Amino acid sequence: MDELVVSTEVYADPEKVYTFLLDFPQYANYSEYLREVITVSGDGGPGTRYALTFAWWKISYTARSEVTGVEPPERIDWEITKDVDAGGCWRVTPLEAGDGDEDASDDDSTDDADPSEAPATDDAPCEVALEIEFDPGSASPDALDLPRLVSFDWVLKKAIPLIRGEAERVVERAVQDLEGSTRDVDLDVYVDSDRI
Repeated sequence: MDELVVSTEVYADPEKVYTFLLDFPQYANYSEYLREVITVSGDGGPGTRYALTFAWWKISYTARSEVTGVEPPERIDWEITKDVDAGGCWRVTPLEAGDGDEDASDDDSTDDADPSEAPATDDAPCEVALEIEFDPGSASPDALDLPRLVSFDWVLKKAIPLIRGEAERVVERAVQDLEGSTRDVDLDVYVDSDRI
Protein backbone atom coordinates (compact mmCIF):
# COMPACT_ATOMS: atom_id res chain seq x y z
CA MET A 1 0.00 0.00 0.00
CA ASP A 2 1.22 3.49 -0.83
CA GLU A 3 0.60 6.15 1.80
CA LEU A 4 0.13 9.90 1.57
CA VAL A 5 -0.52 12.24 4.52
CA VAL A 6 -1.18 15.96 4.09
CA SER A 7 -1.55 17.96 7.30
CA THR A 8 -1.60 21.56 8.47
CA GLU A 9 -2.90 23.85 11.19
CA VAL A 10 -6.32 25.40 10.91
CA TYR A 11 -7.56 28.19 13.15
CA ALA A 12 -11.05 26.94 13.88
CA ASP A 13 -12.87 25.00 16.57
CA PRO A 14 -12.23 21.22 16.17
CA GLU A 15 -15.96 20.45 16.23
CA LYS A 16 -16.56 22.97 13.44
CA VAL A 17 -13.69 21.44 11.44
CA TYR A 18 -15.06 17.92 11.96
CA THR A 19 -18.58 18.90 10.86
CA PHE A 20 -17.15 20.71 7.85
CA LEU A 21 -15.09 17.66 6.78
CA LEU A 22 -18.05 15.31 7.23
CA ASP A 23 -19.74 17.12 4.32
CA PHE A 24 -18.16 15.02 1.53
CA PRO A 25 -20.24 16.55 -1.33
CA GLN A 26 -18.49 19.91 -0.88
CA TYR A 27 -15.09 18.38 -1.75
CA ALA A 28 -15.77 18.95 -5.46
CA ASN A 29 -15.37 22.69 -4.69
CA TYR A 30 -11.74 22.14 -3.70
CA SER A 31 -10.49 19.69 -6.32
CA GLU A 32 -9.29 20.16 -9.87
CA TYR A 33 -10.37 16.69 -11.03
CA LEU A 34 -13.29 15.81 -8.76
CA ARG A 35 -16.34 17.10 -10.60
CA GLU A 36 -19.18 15.97 -8.33
CA VAL A 37 -19.92 14.05 -5.15
CA ILE A 38 -23.41 12.63 -4.79
CA THR A 39 -24.72 11.12 -1.57
CA VAL A 40 -26.09 7.70 -2.54
CA SER A 41 -27.34 6.81 0.94
CA GLY A 42 -26.86 7.83 4.55
CA ASP A 43 -26.47 10.97 6.62
CA GLY A 44 -22.67 11.29 6.80
CA GLY A 45 -22.13 8.70 9.51
CA PRO A 46 -20.87 5.12 9.17
CA GLY A 47 -22.38 3.35 6.17
CA THR A 48 -22.94 6.56 4.21
CA ARG A 49 -22.16 5.92 0.55
CA TYR A 50 -21.01 8.42 -2.06
CA ALA A 51 -20.49 8.46 -5.83
CA LEU A 52 -17.43 10.59 -6.69
CA THR A 53 -17.11 11.56 -10.35
CA PHE A 54 -13.57 12.36 -11.49
CA ALA A 55 -12.56 13.74 -14.89
CA TRP A 56 -9.02 13.99 -16.23
CA TRP A 57 -7.73 14.21 -19.79
CA LYS A 58 -10.29 12.21 -21.87
CA ILE A 59 -11.32 9.98 -18.99
CA SER A 60 -14.28 10.18 -16.64
CA TYR A 61 -14.69 7.76 -13.75
CA THR A 62 -17.15 7.41 -10.88
CA ALA A 63 -15.64 5.96 -7.71
CA ARG A 64 -17.80 4.54 -4.95
CA SER A 65 -16.87 5.33 -1.36
CA GLU A 66 -18.25 4.63 2.06
CA VAL A 67 -17.75 6.18 5.48
CA THR A 68 -16.54 3.26 7.60
CA GLY A 69 -16.24 4.93 10.99
CA VAL A 70 -16.42 8.21 12.84
CA GLU A 71 -15.07 9.45 16.16
CA PRO A 72 -16.51 12.96 16.59
CA PRO A 73 -14.82 15.43 16.58
CA GLU A 74 -11.51 13.71 15.82
CA ARG A 75 -11.73 11.22 12.97
CA ILE A 76 -13.67 10.25 9.83
CA ASP A 77 -12.67 6.94 8.18
CA TRP A 78 -13.60 6.09 4.58
CA GLU A 79 -12.82 3.56 1.88
CA ILE A 80 -13.27 3.12 -1.85
CA THR A 81 -15.64 0.18 -2.30
CA LYS A 82 -14.93 -0.93 -5.88
CA ASP A 83 -12.21 -1.09 -8.54
CA VAL A 84 -9.23 -0.26 -6.27
CA ASP A 85 -8.04 -1.05 -2.76
CA ALA A 86 -7.97 2.44 -1.22
CA GLY A 87 -9.10 4.24 1.89
CA GLY A 88 -8.08 6.73 4.48
CA CYS A 89 -9.26 9.17 7.07
CA TRP A 90 -9.52 12.78 8.12
CA ARG A 91 -7.98 13.48 11.54
CA VAL A 92 -8.67 16.61 13.59
CA THR A 93 -6.34 17.09 16.57
CA PRO A 94 -6.62 20.02 19.01
CA LEU A 95 -3.23 21.66 19.64
CA GLU A 96 -2.08 23.08 22.94
CA ALA A 97 -0.54 26.55 22.87
CA GLY A 98 2.92 26.27 21.35
CA ASP A 99 2.40 22.78 19.82
CA GLY A 100 2.69 24.04 16.26
CA ASP A 101 5.92 25.93 16.96
CA GLU A 102 7.68 22.91 18.51
CA ASP A 103 7.21 20.87 15.34
CA ALA A 104 8.68 23.61 13.17
CA SER A 105 12.11 23.28 14.81
CA ASP A 106 12.28 19.58 13.81
CA ASP A 107 11.24 20.34 10.24
CA ASP A 108 13.72 20.23 7.35
CA SER A 109 12.06 23.27 5.85
CA THR A 110 13.90 26.57 5.81
CA ASP A 111 10.68 28.58 6.01
CA ASP A 112 9.43 29.12 9.55
CA ALA A 113 5.74 29.87 9.83
CA ASP A 114 5.15 33.55 10.35
CA PRO A 115 2.74 34.03 13.26
CA SER A 116 1.50 37.22 11.58
CA GLU A 117 0.04 35.00 8.82
CA ALA A 118 -2.38 33.39 11.27
CA PRO A 119 -5.94 34.63 10.73
CA ALA A 120 -7.45 37.05 13.20
CA THR A 121 -9.58 34.71 15.30
CA ASP A 122 -10.11 33.69 18.89
CA ASP A 123 -9.86 30.02 17.90
CA ALA A 124 -6.73 28.10 18.91
CA PRO A 125 -5.23 26.09 16.07
CA CYS A 126 -5.91 22.43 15.55
CA GLU A 127 -4.20 20.07 13.18
CA VAL A 128 -6.16 18.67 10.27
CA ALA A 129 -4.75 15.75 8.31
CA LEU A 130 -5.90 13.86 5.24
CA GLU A 131 -4.44 10.34 5.23
CA ILE A 132 -4.73 8.17 2.10
CA GLU A 133 -3.62 4.58 1.52
CA PHE A 134 -3.98 2.84 -1.83
CA ASP A 135 -2.64 -0.07 -3.81
CA PRO A 136 -2.16 0.95 -7.45
CA GLY A 137 -1.70 -2.71 -8.38
CA SER A 138 -5.26 -3.45 -7.26
CA ALA A 139 -6.79 -1.02 -9.79
CA SER A 140 -9.17 -2.76 -12.19
CA PRO A 141 -8.52 -2.12 -15.90
CA ASP A 142 -12.20 -2.83 -16.53
CA ALA A 143 -13.18 0.27 -14.53
CA LEU A 144 -12.34 2.71 -17.33
CA ASP A 145 -13.59 3.10 -20.88
CA LEU A 146 -10.28 4.13 -22.46
CA PRO A 147 -9.73 5.71 -25.89
CA ARG A 148 -8.33 3.33 -28.51
CA LEU A 149 -4.60 2.73 -28.32
CA VAL A 150 -4.39 4.01 -24.73
CA SER A 151 -3.21 1.44 -22.21
CA PHE A 152 -4.43 1.19 -18.65
CA ASP A 153 -0.80 1.10 -17.45
CA TRP A 154 -0.11 4.42 -19.20
CA VAL A 155 -3.15 5.97 -17.48
CA LEU A 156 -2.00 4.73 -14.06
CA LYS A 157 1.53 6.03 -14.62
CA LYS A 158 0.18 9.50 -15.46
CA ALA A 159 -2.65 9.62 -12.89
CA ILE A 160 -0.93 8.38 -9.70
CA PRO A 161 1.34 11.46 -9.35
CA LEU A 162 -1.79 13.68 -9.55
CA ILE A 163 -3.05 12.25 -6.24
CA ARG A 164 -0.54 14.25 -4.19
CA GLY A 165 -1.42 17.56 -5.85
CA GLU A 166 -5.12 16.88 -5.42
CA ALA A 167 -4.74 16.04 -1.72
CA GLU A 168 -2.68 19.19 -1.12
CA ARG A 169 -5.19 21.33 -3.03
CA VAL A 170 -8.18 19.90 -1.12
CA VAL A 171 -6.57 20.46 2.31
CA GLU A 172 -5.37 23.97 1.45
CA ARG A 173 -8.68 25.13 -0.01
CA ALA A 174 -10.71 23.54 2.79
CA VAL A 175 -8.58 25.33 5.41
CA GLN A 176 -8.98 28.64 3.61
CA ASP A 177 -12.75 28.13 3.49
CA LEU A 178 -12.91 27.12 7.16
CA GLU A 179 -10.96 30.22 8.18
CA GLY A 180 -12.65 32.54 5.70
CA SER A 181 -9.29 33.82 4.42
CA THR A 182 -6.89 33.27 1.56
CA ARG A 183 -3.66 33.06 3.57
CA ASP A 184 -0.80 30.84 2.47
CA VAL A 185 -1.41 27.49 4.13
CA ASP A 186 1.75 25.68 5.27
CA LEU A 187 1.35 21.99 4.42
CA ASP A 188 3.31 19.07 5.85
CA VAL A 189 3.38 16.23 3.33
CA TYR A 190 4.48 12.66 3.96
CA VAL A 191 4.72 10.08 1.18
CA ASP A 192 6.16 6.59 1.33
CA SER A 193 6.39 5.99 -2.41
CA ASP A 194 8.34 7.56 -5.25
CA ARG A 195 5.25 7.13 -7.48
CA ILE A 196 3.34 9.88 -5.67
